[in-house]
Amino acid sequence: MTSLSATPAASAPAQAAFGLRVVVGLFGVLLAVLCAGLNEAVTKISLNDIRGAMGIGADEGAWLLAVYAAASVSAMAFSPWLATTFSLRRFTLCAIAVFAMLGLLQPYAPNLHSLMLLRIVQGLAAGALPPMLMSVALRFLPPGIKVYGLACYALTATFGPNLGTPLAGLWTEYVGWQWAFWQIILPSLLAMACVAWGLPQDPLRLERFKQFNWRGVLLGLPALSCIVLGLSLGDRWGWLDSPLICWLLGGGLLLLLLFMYNEWSEPVPFFQLRMLSRRNLSFALLTLAGVLIVLSGLGSIPSAYLAQIQGYRPAQSSPLMLLVAMPQLAALPLTAALCNIRAVDCRWVLALGLGMLALSCVGSSQLTSQWIRNDFYGFYLLQVFGQPMAVLPLLMLSTNGMSPQEGPFASAWFNTVKGLAAVIAAGLLEAVGTLRRHFHSNHLVDSLGNAPLLDDRTVGLAQRVHQQALVLTSADLYLLLACVAVALICLIPFAPTRVYPPRAVA
Repeated sequence: MTSLSATPAASAPAQAAFGLRVVVGLFGVLLAVLCAGLNEAVTKISLNDIRGAMGIGADEGAWLLAVYAAASVSAMAFSPWLATTFSLRRFTLCAIAVFAMLGLLQPYAPNLHSLMLLRIVQGLAAGALPPMLMSVALRFLPPGIKVYGLACYALTATFGPNLGTPLAGLWTEYVGWQWAFWQIILPSLLAMACVAWGLPQDPLRLERFKQFNWRGVLLGLPALSCIVLGLSLGDRWGWLDSPLICWLLGGGLLLLLLFMYNEWSEPVPFFQLRMLSRRNLSFALLTLAGVLIVLSGLGSIPSAYLAQIQGYRPAQSSPLMLLVAMPQLAALPLTAALCNIRAVDCRWVLALGLGMLALSCVGSSQLTSQWIRNDFYGFYLLQVFGQPMAVLPLLMLSTNGMSPQEGPFASAWFNTVKGLAAVIAAGLLEAVGTLRRHFHSNHLVDSLGNAPLLDDRTVGLAQRVHQQALVLTSADLYLLLACVAVALICLIPFAPTRVYPPRAVA
Protein backbone atom coordinates (compact mmCIF):
# COMPACT_ATOMS: atom_id res chain seq x y z
CA MET A 1 0.00 0.00 0.00
CA THR A 2 1.26 3.53 -0.78
CA SER A 3 0.20 7.01 0.13
CA LEU A 4 -1.54 7.18 -3.24
CA SER A 5 -3.64 4.11 -2.79
CA ALA A 6 -7.37 4.31 -3.18
CA THR A 7 -9.42 5.49 -0.25
CA PRO A 8 -13.13 5.25 0.49
CA ALA A 9 -15.36 7.63 -1.36
CA ALA A 10 -16.09 9.50 1.84
CA SER A 11 -12.47 10.59 2.09
CA ALA A 12 -11.83 11.19 -1.62
CA PRO A 13 -10.40 14.60 -2.54
CA ALA A 14 -12.96 17.19 -3.52
CA GLN A 15 -13.17 17.88 -7.24
CA ALA A 16 -13.93 21.40 -8.44
CA ALA A 17 -15.00 22.39 -11.92
CA PHE A 18 -12.61 24.89 -13.43
CA GLY A 19 -13.91 28.42 -13.15
CA LEU A 20 -13.48 31.75 -11.44
CA ARG A 21 -13.15 30.27 -7.96
CA VAL A 22 -10.27 28.02 -8.96
CA VAL A 23 -8.52 30.95 -10.67
CA VAL A 24 -8.91 33.08 -7.54
CA GLY A 25 -7.63 30.22 -5.39
CA LEU A 26 -4.60 29.77 -7.67
CA PHE A 27 -3.91 33.50 -7.49
CA GLY A 28 -4.05 33.35 -3.69
CA VAL A 29 -1.51 30.55 -3.52
CA LEU A 30 0.72 32.33 -6.07
CA LEU A 31 0.58 35.54 -4.02
CA ALA A 32 1.50 33.66 -0.85
CA VAL A 33 4.45 31.93 -2.54
CA LEU A 34 5.72 35.23 -3.93
CA CYS A 35 5.50 36.71 -0.42
CA ALA A 36 7.49 33.78 0.95
CA GLY A 37 10.25 34.29 -1.61
CA LEU A 38 10.32 38.05 -1.13
CA ASN A 39 10.47 37.71 2.64
CA GLU A 40 13.71 35.75 2.39
CA ALA A 41 15.25 37.93 -0.33
CA VAL A 42 14.37 41.29 1.21
CA THR A 43 15.53 40.40 4.72
CA LYS A 44 18.80 39.12 3.25
CA ILE A 45 19.43 42.31 1.28
CA SER A 46 18.33 44.50 4.20
CA LEU A 47 20.37 42.54 6.74
CA ASN A 48 22.87 45.31 7.44
CA ASP A 49 20.08 47.75 8.32
CA ILE A 50 18.30 45.13 10.42
CA ARG A 51 21.49 44.27 12.27
CA GLY A 52 22.21 47.90 13.00
CA ALA A 53 18.72 48.55 14.31
CA MET A 54 18.52 45.41 16.46
CA GLY A 55 22.13 45.30 17.62
CA ILE A 56 23.01 42.01 15.94
CA GLY A 57 26.57 41.02 15.04
CA ALA A 58 27.72 39.84 11.62
CA ASP A 59 28.02 36.18 12.61
CA GLU A 60 24.63 36.18 14.30
CA GLY A 61 23.12 37.77 11.19
CA ALA A 62 24.58 34.98 9.06
CA TRP A 63 22.96 32.41 11.37
CA LEU A 64 19.60 34.20 11.06
CA LEU A 65 19.68 33.78 7.28
CA ALA A 66 20.99 30.22 7.46
CA VAL A 67 18.40 28.82 9.89
CA TYR A 68 15.58 30.39 7.87
CA ALA A 69 16.87 28.78 4.67
CA ALA A 70 17.34 25.40 6.39
CA ALA A 71 13.81 25.42 7.78
CA SER A 72 12.36 26.50 4.45
CA VAL A 73 14.08 23.80 2.37
CA SER A 74 13.19 21.12 4.93
CA ALA A 75 9.53 22.08 4.86
CA MET A 76 9.44 21.86 1.06
CA ALA A 77 10.27 18.16 1.25
CA PHE A 78 7.52 17.12 3.66
CA SER A 79 4.68 19.62 3.16
CA PRO A 80 3.04 17.78 0.20
CA TRP A 81 2.38 14.77 2.46
CA LEU A 82 0.91 17.02 5.16
CA ALA A 83 -1.27 18.86 2.63
CA THR A 84 -2.69 15.56 1.40
CA THR A 85 -3.42 14.50 4.98
CA PHE A 86 -4.94 17.72 6.34
CA SER A 87 -6.31 18.95 2.95
CA LEU A 88 -4.62 21.35 0.59
CA ARG A 89 -6.91 24.27 1.46
CA ARG A 90 -6.71 23.88 5.23
CA PHE A 91 -2.95 23.34 5.26
CA THR A 92 -2.29 26.30 2.96
CA LEU A 93 -4.42 28.65 5.07
CA CYS A 94 -2.64 27.62 8.26
CA ALA A 95 0.80 28.04 6.67
CA ILE A 96 -0.04 31.54 5.38
CA ALA A 97 -1.49 32.58 8.76
CA VAL A 98 1.59 31.44 10.70
CA PHE A 99 3.90 33.00 8.12
CA ALA A 100 2.21 36.42 8.31
CA MET A 101 1.79 36.44 12.10
CA LEU A 102 5.48 35.75 12.69
CA GLY A 103 6.43 38.48 10.23
CA LEU A 104 4.46 40.90 12.37
CA LEU A 105 6.19 39.82 15.59
CA GLN A 106 9.84 39.66 14.50
CA PRO A 107 10.76 43.38 14.83
CA TYR A 108 9.59 43.17 18.45
CA ALA A 109 11.74 40.16 19.35
CA PRO A 110 13.33 40.92 22.77
CA ASN A 111 16.61 39.12 22.04
CA LEU A 112 18.53 37.21 19.41
CA HIS A 113 17.40 33.76 20.56
CA SER A 114 13.71 34.61 20.33
CA LEU A 115 14.26 36.19 16.91
CA MET A 116 16.08 33.05 15.80
CA LEU A 117 13.17 30.89 16.94
CA LEU A 118 10.66 33.09 15.13
CA ARG A 119 12.73 32.90 11.94
CA ILE A 120 12.93 29.10 12.12
CA VAL A 121 9.18 28.68 12.51
CA GLN A 122 8.48 31.26 9.82
CA GLY A 123 10.91 29.45 7.53
CA LEU A 124 8.95 26.23 8.01
CA ALA A 125 5.70 28.02 7.13
CA ALA A 126 7.27 29.76 4.11
CA GLY A 127 8.80 26.55 2.78
CA ALA A 128 5.45 24.78 3.00
CA LEU A 129 3.87 27.17 0.48
CA PRO A 130 5.70 26.64 -2.89
CA PRO A 131 4.70 22.95 -3.16
CA MET A 132 1.06 24.00 -2.79
CA LEU A 133 1.28 26.15 -5.92
CA MET A 134 2.44 23.28 -8.11
CA SER A 135 -0.14 20.96 -6.54
CA VAL A 136 -2.98 23.37 -7.34
CA ALA A 137 -1.78 23.86 -10.93
CA LEU A 138 -1.46 20.11 -11.60
CA ARG A 139 -4.71 19.16 -9.90
CA PHE A 140 -7.28 21.80 -10.81
CA LEU A 141 -6.31 23.28 -14.18
CA PRO A 142 -7.67 21.62 -17.35
CA PRO A 143 -5.08 20.25 -19.78
CA GLY A 144 -5.47 22.99 -22.36
CA ILE A 145 -4.31 25.72 -20.00
CA LYS A 146 -2.17 23.72 -17.56
CA VAL A 147 0.95 25.24 -19.10
CA TYR A 148 -0.27 28.67 -17.91
CA GLY A 149 -0.55 27.31 -14.39
CA LEU A 150 3.03 26.11 -14.67
CA ALA A 151 3.91 29.62 -15.84
CA CYS A 152 2.58 30.88 -12.50
CA TYR A 153 5.00 28.54 -10.76
CA ALA A 154 7.82 29.73 -13.02
CA LEU A 155 6.96 33.28 -11.97
CA THR A 156 8.29 32.47 -8.50
CA ALA A 157 11.72 31.75 -10.01
CA THR A 158 11.92 34.65 -12.49
CA PHE A 159 9.73 37.49 -11.20
CA GLY A 160 9.87 37.20 -7.41
CA PRO A 161 13.66 37.03 -6.82
CA ASN A 162 14.29 40.13 -8.93
CA LEU A 163 11.93 42.19 -6.76
CA GLY A 164 14.00 41.65 -3.64
CA THR A 165 16.46 44.49 -4.29
CA PRO A 166 13.84 47.13 -5.21
CA LEU A 167 11.68 46.36 -2.18
CA ALA A 168 14.68 46.27 0.15
CA GLY A 169 15.73 49.67 -1.17
CA LEU A 170 12.22 51.05 -0.71
CA TRP A 171 11.84 49.94 2.90
CA THR A 172 15.34 50.75 4.16
CA GLU A 173 15.68 54.11 2.40
CA TYR A 174 12.22 55.61 2.61
CA VAL A 175 9.97 53.80 5.10
CA GLY A 176 11.67 51.81 7.86
CA TRP A 177 13.67 48.63 8.36
CA GLN A 178 10.68 46.98 10.11
CA TRP A 179 8.90 46.78 6.77
CA ALA A 180 11.44 44.24 5.59
CA PHE A 181 9.42 41.95 7.89
CA TRP A 182 5.99 43.61 7.68
CA GLN A 183 5.74 43.82 3.88
CA ILE A 184 4.18 40.34 3.75
CA ILE A 185 1.24 40.99 6.07
CA LEU A 186 -1.33 42.66 3.80
CA PRO A 187 -0.60 40.48 0.74
CA SER A 188 -0.82 37.39 2.97
CA LEU A 189 -4.25 38.43 4.24
CA LEU A 190 -5.43 38.85 0.64
CA ALA A 191 -3.93 35.47 -0.23
CA MET A 192 -5.81 33.82 2.66
CA ALA A 193 -9.10 35.32 1.49
CA CYS A 194 -8.52 34.08 -2.08
CA VAL A 195 -7.54 30.57 -0.95
CA ALA A 196 -10.47 30.32 1.47
CA TRP A 197 -12.96 31.28 -1.23
CA GLY A 198 -11.37 29.67 -4.26
CA LEU A 199 -10.06 26.22 -3.29
CA PRO A 200 -12.40 23.32 -2.48
CA GLN A 201 -12.26 21.73 0.95
CA ASP A 202 -10.99 18.15 1.00
CA PRO A 203 -11.85 15.87 3.92
CA LEU A 204 -9.31 15.07 6.59
CA ARG A 205 -7.32 11.87 5.97
CA LEU A 206 -5.87 11.32 9.41
CA GLU A 207 -5.78 7.57 8.79
CA ARG A 208 -2.60 8.23 6.81
CA PHE A 209 -0.75 8.65 10.12
CA LYS A 210 -1.05 4.91 10.65
CA GLN A 211 1.53 4.53 7.89
CA PHE A 212 3.49 7.68 8.68
CA ASN A 213 7.11 7.50 7.56
CA TRP A 214 8.77 8.38 10.88
CA ARG A 215 12.20 7.16 9.79
CA GLY A 216 12.01 9.43 6.77
CA VAL A 217 11.39 12.49 8.94
CA LEU A 218 14.07 11.58 11.49
CA LEU A 219 16.62 11.11 8.70
CA GLY A 220 15.52 13.64 6.08
CA LEU A 221 14.84 16.66 8.26
CA PRO A 222 18.30 16.83 9.89
CA ALA A 223 19.96 15.81 6.61
CA LEU A 224 18.52 18.75 4.66
CA SER A 225 19.00 21.15 7.58
CA CYS A 226 22.67 20.24 8.05
CA ILE A 227 23.45 20.50 4.33
CA VAL A 228 21.76 23.89 4.01
CA LEU A 229 23.47 25.22 7.15
CA GLY A 230 26.85 23.95 5.95
CA LEU A 231 26.46 25.53 2.51
CA SER A 232 25.10 28.80 3.90
CA LEU A 233 27.83 29.26 6.52
CA GLY A 234 30.72 27.55 4.75
CA ASP A 235 32.39 30.59 3.21
CA ARG A 236 32.21 32.61 6.43
CA TRP A 237 33.82 29.83 8.49
CA GLY A 238 36.39 28.71 5.92
CA TRP A 239 34.66 25.60 4.55
CA LEU A 240 36.62 22.43 5.39
CA ASP A 241 39.01 24.34 7.64
CA SER A 242 36.14 24.57 10.11
CA PRO A 243 35.20 21.43 12.13
CA LEU A 244 31.63 22.75 12.34
CA ILE A 245 31.23 22.92 8.56
CA CYS A 246 32.86 19.49 8.16
CA TRP A 247 30.40 17.98 10.61
CA LEU A 248 27.42 19.73 9.04
CA LEU A 249 28.24 18.75 5.45
CA GLY A 250 29.60 15.28 6.22
CA GLY A 251 26.82 14.38 8.61
CA GLY A 252 24.19 15.85 6.33
CA LEU A 253 25.37 13.86 3.31
CA LEU A 254 25.48 10.63 5.33
CA LEU A 255 21.97 11.19 6.66
CA LEU A 256 20.81 12.04 3.14
CA LEU A 257 22.09 8.71 1.82
CA LEU A 258 20.30 6.87 4.63
CA PHE A 259 17.17 8.90 3.92
CA MET A 260 17.21 7.96 0.23
CA TYR A 261 17.69 4.29 1.09
CA ASN A 262 14.74 4.50 3.44
CA GLU A 263 12.59 6.19 0.77
CA TRP A 264 13.40 3.42 -1.71
CA SER A 265 12.20 0.69 0.64
CA GLU A 266 9.46 2.62 2.44
CA PRO A 267 5.87 1.71 1.37
CA VAL A 268 4.68 5.27 2.08
CA PRO A 269 7.59 7.50 1.01
CA PHE A 270 7.86 11.27 0.89
CA PHE A 271 9.91 10.99 -2.32
CA GLN A 272 9.06 8.49 -5.02
CA LEU A 273 12.56 7.55 -6.21
CA ARG A 274 11.21 5.36 -8.99
CA MET A 275 9.95 8.50 -10.71
CA LEU A 276 13.57 9.36 -11.49
CA SER A 277 13.62 6.55 -14.05
CA ARG A 278 11.69 8.93 -16.31
CA ARG A 279 14.29 10.63 -18.45
CA ASN A 280 12.42 13.89 -18.75
CA LEU A 281 11.92 14.26 -15.01
CA SER A 282 15.55 13.50 -14.15
CA PHE A 283 16.75 15.85 -16.87
CA ALA A 284 14.36 18.59 -15.72
CA LEU A 285 15.47 18.36 -12.08
CA LEU A 286 19.16 18.48 -13.00
CA THR A 287 18.68 21.32 -15.47
CA LEU A 288 16.42 23.24 -13.10
CA ALA A 289 19.20 23.20 -10.50
CA GLY A 290 21.65 24.52 -13.08
CA VAL A 291 19.27 27.20 -14.34
CA LEU A 292 18.58 28.43 -10.81
CA ILE A 293 22.31 28.65 -10.13
CA VAL A 294 22.66 30.83 -13.23
CA LEU A 295 19.67 33.01 -12.30
CA SER A 296 20.91 33.41 -8.75
CA GLY A 297 24.28 34.60 -9.98
CA LEU A 298 22.78 36.98 -12.52
CA GLY A 299 20.81 38.60 -9.70
CA SER A 300 23.55 38.80 -7.08
CA ILE A 301 26.71 39.63 -9.06
CA PRO A 302 25.70 43.10 -10.38
CA SER A 303 24.24 44.13 -7.03
CA ALA A 304 27.45 43.16 -5.23
CA TYR A 305 29.60 44.83 -7.91
CA LEU A 306 27.64 48.09 -7.81
CA ALA A 307 27.70 48.15 -4.01
CA GLN A 308 31.40 47.38 -3.63
CA ILE A 309 32.83 49.32 -6.58
CA GLN A 310 30.40 52.20 -7.06
CA GLY A 311 28.99 52.42 -3.53
CA TYR A 312 25.38 51.80 -4.61
CA ARG A 313 22.66 51.23 -2.04
CA PRO A 314 19.86 48.74 -2.87
CA ALA A 315 17.58 51.57 -3.99
CA GLN A 316 20.15 52.63 -6.58
CA SER A 317 20.52 49.08 -7.96
CA SER A 318 16.75 48.60 -8.14
CA PRO A 319 16.18 49.80 -11.74
CA LEU A 320 18.42 47.05 -13.08
CA MET A 321 16.45 44.35 -11.25
CA LEU A 322 13.12 45.92 -12.21
CA LEU A 323 14.24 45.84 -15.85
CA VAL A 324 14.24 42.05 -15.63
CA ALA A 325 11.35 41.55 -13.17
CA MET A 326 8.47 43.62 -14.48
CA PRO A 327 8.46 42.34 -18.11
CA GLN A 328 8.11 38.80 -16.73
CA LEU A 329 4.40 39.49 -16.25
CA ALA A 330 4.12 39.56 -20.05
CA ALA A 331 7.04 37.37 -21.05
CA LEU A 332 5.86 34.29 -19.12
CA PRO A 333 2.34 34.17 -20.64
CA LEU A 334 3.88 34.68 -24.10
CA THR A 335 6.35 31.86 -23.47
CA ALA A 336 3.49 29.66 -22.24
CA ALA A 337 1.52 30.42 -25.41
CA LEU A 338 4.58 29.53 -27.50
CA CYS A 339 5.08 26.21 -25.70
CA ASN A 340 1.36 25.45 -26.06
CA ILE A 341 1.67 25.33 -29.87
CA ARG A 342 1.99 21.75 -31.05
CA ALA A 343 4.48 22.55 -33.79
CA VAL A 344 6.90 24.08 -31.28
CA ASP A 345 9.35 21.71 -29.60
CA CYS A 346 9.80 23.03 -26.06
CA ARG A 347 13.30 21.54 -25.93
CA TRP A 348 14.50 24.12 -28.42
CA VAL A 349 12.68 26.86 -26.58
CA LEU A 350 14.74 25.74 -23.60
CA ALA A 351 17.95 25.80 -25.64
CA LEU A 352 17.21 29.30 -26.91
CA GLY A 353 16.49 30.54 -23.40
CA LEU A 354 19.72 29.06 -22.04
CA GLY A 355 21.61 30.56 -24.98
CA MET A 356 20.23 34.02 -24.18
CA LEU A 357 21.30 33.61 -20.54
CA ALA A 358 24.78 32.50 -21.62
CA LEU A 359 25.09 35.48 -23.97
CA SER A 360 24.00 37.82 -21.17
CA CYS A 361 26.70 36.35 -18.92
CA VAL A 362 29.43 36.60 -21.56
CA GLY A 363 28.52 40.21 -22.33
CA SER A 364 28.39 41.18 -18.66
CA SER A 365 31.81 39.58 -18.09
CA GLN A 366 33.33 42.47 -20.06
CA LEU A 367 32.67 44.83 -17.15
CA THR A 368 35.34 47.25 -15.95
CA SER A 369 35.74 49.39 -12.86
CA GLN A 370 34.07 52.23 -14.78
CA TRP A 371 30.78 50.42 -15.32
CA ILE A 372 27.70 51.84 -13.69
CA ARG A 373 24.13 50.56 -13.61
CA ASN A 374 23.32 51.69 -17.15
CA ASP A 375 26.14 49.61 -18.65
CA PHE A 376 24.40 46.40 -17.62
CA TYR A 377 21.06 47.22 -19.24
CA GLY A 378 21.75 45.93 -22.75
CA PHE A 379 22.92 42.51 -21.62
CA TYR A 380 20.25 42.14 -18.95
CA LEU A 381 17.51 42.79 -21.50
CA LEU A 382 18.38 39.34 -22.89
CA GLN A 383 17.07 37.87 -19.65
CA VAL A 384 13.56 39.23 -20.13
CA PHE A 385 12.74 36.26 -22.36
CA GLY A 386 15.76 34.13 -21.53
CA GLN A 387 14.62 33.43 -17.97
CA PRO A 388 11.06 32.22 -18.71
CA MET A 389 12.25 30.28 -21.76
CA ALA A 390 14.78 28.47 -19.56
CA VAL A 391 12.33 27.57 -16.76
CA LEU A 392 8.88 26.93 -18.25
CA PRO A 393 9.90 24.22 -20.77
CA LEU A 394 11.46 22.25 -17.90
CA LEU A 395 8.15 22.20 -16.04
CA MET A 396 6.36 21.16 -19.21
CA LEU A 397 8.85 18.39 -20.00
CA SER A 398 8.63 16.85 -16.55
CA THR A 399 4.92 17.13 -15.77
CA ASN A 400 3.45 16.26 -19.16
CA GLY A 401 1.39 13.09 -18.79
CA MET A 402 1.74 13.06 -15.01
CA SER A 403 -1.35 11.89 -13.14
CA PRO A 404 -2.92 13.99 -10.35
CA GLN A 405 -1.95 11.26 -7.86
CA GLU A 406 1.70 11.87 -8.72
CA GLY A 407 1.36 15.60 -8.15
CA PRO A 408 2.49 15.58 -4.48
CA PHE A 409 5.60 13.57 -5.35
CA ALA A 410 6.47 15.85 -8.28
CA SER A 411 5.91 18.87 -6.07
CA ALA A 412 8.23 17.50 -3.38
CA TRP A 413 10.96 16.78 -5.95
CA PHE A 414 10.77 20.12 -7.72
CA ASN A 415 10.56 22.35 -4.68
CA THR A 416 13.27 20.56 -2.72
CA VAL A 417 15.62 20.76 -5.71
CA LYS A 418 14.65 24.41 -6.16
CA GLY A 419 15.37 25.22 -2.52
CA LEU A 420 18.67 23.34 -2.46
CA ALA A 421 19.76 24.88 -5.77
CA ALA A 422 19.37 28.39 -4.35
CA VAL A 423 21.54 27.49 -1.37
CA ILE A 424 24.11 25.68 -3.55
CA ALA A 425 24.24 28.70 -5.85
CA ALA A 426 24.98 31.06 -2.98
CA GLY A 427 27.64 28.74 -1.53
CA LEU A 428 29.24 28.11 -4.93
CA LEU A 429 29.42 31.79 -5.85
CA GLU A 430 30.84 32.69 -2.44
CA ALA A 431 33.47 29.94 -2.55
CA VAL A 432 34.57 30.59 -6.14
CA GLY A 433 34.41 34.33 -5.56
CA THR A 434 36.69 34.10 -2.52
CA LEU A 435 39.20 31.91 -4.36
CA ARG A 436 39.33 34.12 -7.45
CA ARG A 437 39.48 37.31 -5.42
CA HIS A 438 42.51 36.03 -3.51
CA PHE A 439 44.09 34.85 -6.76
CA HIS A 440 43.64 38.19 -8.50
CA SER A 441 44.78 40.15 -5.45
CA ASN A 442 47.98 38.13 -5.19
CA HIS A 443 48.60 38.31 -8.93
CA LEU A 444 48.11 42.08 -9.03
CA VAL A 445 50.40 42.62 -6.07
CA ASP A 446 53.06 40.33 -7.56
CA SER A 447 52.86 42.13 -10.88
CA LEU A 448 53.82 45.38 -9.19
CA GLY A 449 57.20 43.85 -8.42
CA ASN A 450 59.54 46.23 -6.72
CA ALA A 451 57.87 49.36 -8.05
CA PRO A 452 58.15 52.28 -5.59
CA LEU A 453 54.98 52.67 -3.52
CA LEU A 454 55.67 56.08 -2.01
CA ASP A 455 55.08 58.05 -5.19
CA ASP A 456 52.19 60.53 -5.02
CA ARG A 457 50.66 58.76 -7.99
CA THR A 458 50.33 55.57 -5.96
CA VAL A 459 48.24 57.04 -3.16
CA GLY A 460 45.34 54.67 -2.64
CA LEU A 461 47.08 51.89 -4.56
CA ALA A 462 45.90 49.17 -2.15
CA GLN A 463 42.31 50.29 -2.63
CA ARG A 464 42.66 50.26 -6.41
CA VAL A 465 44.18 46.79 -6.30
CA HIS A 466 41.28 45.58 -4.18
CA GLN A 467 38.73 47.12 -6.55
CA GLN A 468 40.38 45.62 -9.60
CA ALA A 469 40.42 42.20 -7.94
CA LEU A 470 36.68 42.54 -7.31
CA VAL A 471 36.06 43.50 -10.95
CA LEU A 472 38.07 40.53 -12.25
CA THR A 473 36.28 38.21 -9.81
CA SER A 474 32.89 39.41 -11.04
CA ALA A 475 33.98 38.75 -14.63
CA ASP A 476 35.12 35.24 -13.67
CA LEU A 477 31.80 34.48 -12.00
CA TYR A 478 29.90 35.61 -15.09
CA LEU A 479 32.03 33.31 -17.26
CA LEU A 480 31.41 30.44 -14.84
CA LEU A 481 27.65 30.96 -15.17
CA ALA A 482 27.97 31.08 -18.96
CA CYS A 483 29.77 27.72 -18.88
CA VAL A 484 26.98 26.23 -16.76
CA ALA A 485 24.35 27.45 -19.26
CA VAL A 486 26.30 26.07 -22.25
CA ALA A 487 26.78 22.71 -20.51
CA LEU A 488 23.03 22.46 -19.97
CA ILE A 489 22.43 23.21 -23.65
CA CYS A 490 24.74 20.33 -24.58
CA LEU A 491 22.53 17.90 -22.64
CA ILE A 492 19.36 18.75 -24.55
CA PRO A 493 19.95 16.66 -27.72
CA PHE A 494 20.62 13.53 -25.67
CA ALA A 495 18.61 13.50 -22.44
CA PRO A 496 14.97 14.64 -22.84
CA THR A 497 12.37 13.24 -25.22
CA ARG A 498 9.91 15.46 -26.98
CA VAL A 499 6.52 16.13 -25.41
CA TYR A 500 3.42 17.72 -26.89
CA PRO A 501 1.12 20.13 -25.10
CA PRO A 502 -2.23 18.54 -24.14
CA ARG A 503 -5.10 19.90 -26.22
CA ALA A 504 -2.73 22.26 -27.97
CA VAL A 505 -4.20 25.43 -29.44
CA ALA A 506 -2.61 24.77 -32.80
